Amino acid sequence: MILKPSLVSLALSACVLSAPGVQADTSETHPHAAVEQSTFGTLPDGRTATLYRIVNDQGMAMTVTDYGGIITSLDVPDRRGTLEDVVLGFDSLSNYLSTAYQRANPYFGAVIGRYGNRIAGGQFEIDGHTYTLAKNDGPNHLHGGDTGFSRVLWHATPFDNAEGSGVVLTYTSPDGDGGYPGQLATTVTYTLTDANQLVIDYRATTTKTTPVNLTQHSYFNLNGEGSGSVLDHQLMINADAFTPVDATLIPTGDITPVQGTPFDFTEPMAIGARIDQNTTQLERGKGYDHNFVLKRAADGNAMRLAARVIAPDSGRVMEVSTTEPGIQFYSGNFLDGTLTGKSGRPYGHRSGFALETQHYPDSPNQSAFPSTLLSPGDTYRSRTVYSFSTQ
Repeated sequence: MILKPSLVSLALSACVLSAPGVQADTSETHPHAAVEQSTFGTLPDGRTATLYRIVNDQGMAMTVTDYGGIITSLDVPDRRGTLEDVVLGFDSLSNYLSTAYQRANPYFGAVIGRYGNRIAGGQFEIDGHTYTLAKNDGPNHLHGGDTGFSRVLWHATPFDNAEGSGVVLTYTSPDGDGGYPGQLATTVTYTLTDANQLVIDYRATTTKTTPVNLTQHSYFNLNGEGSGSVLDHQLMINADAFTPVDATLIPTGDITPVQGTPFDFTEPMAIGARIDQNTTQLERGKGYDHNFVLKRAADGNAMRLAARVIAPDSGRVMEVSTTEPGIQFYSGNFLDGTLTGKSGRPYGHRSGFALETQHYPDSPNQSAFPSTLLSPGDTYRSRTVYSFSTQ
């Protein structure tokens, strides 16, 4: 969502009314929650990464590090009230810096920017000028390149207010960083509410026109991280269409109805029910790794329900709502057991899934897609809410 200055206050007010968990005045205290801080590790340049632990009055807890804005754990109750960590990741910075992790580069739990997802050929054009980016995914640019937001040390400020507790992360990407034009000042706010909601607010401004597409890359397993496959999870995606991809996973430009295809999740369906069907799109993605075109909210509200996931074994339910027009469903196709998580168990094939709210991949090169260009004087705002319950 890119807003002109005159519309910012009106649109933000609408978000406050429509989306629970928006960050309130930080001068109001919230007696049931606290943010604890501890050292998470040391970067190669000697800087220290900090871990922030946030707990709500239901006992749900989240840990976040200022390195990459990574959500390292998320403890959620099951139908019996038992808390388990439902996101893939590690319990020390050294694991995120390890050669094995950097080689696999799954982006566990990280903030993704400047541009989430792929840009074809590692380049785009603005006003006749071609900008060249790193090609870190075959012939294409992926998730901000080699020095994206997932690998920087953010400035973190914990807060505790009437809406919940959390961390405000800020980072300024310099003009030309990774090949992108403009100095981009970015704020990402994580709020954990007492309604068991994780609210993520994104904001950015720029000094030059530039594409911006921020997202969050947590992998979920609602039976608990390290507990095995997610193929039995029941998934609903609120989308009648998706954007098919070419052999390098760049959208073809088509918007294709999901009806009659393995991409139809308009009604709850097990993730694994059709994942191995012999279709070109599933073969190209090695499973699901596609952008879904979300339905507009019926009441015109900027927030829309994007997806719902149910884990039959644990009874945990996760709903995803967002202001974004799309969501990338990734079924953990490249997890292969070489990375061992917090539980001490390896992360095997399809042992976690990601639901990344976003604008469509390669939008800077696809004029028919919603624009991701942010201009000086405008403000990028986006919100995603992950709501947890049981059944």
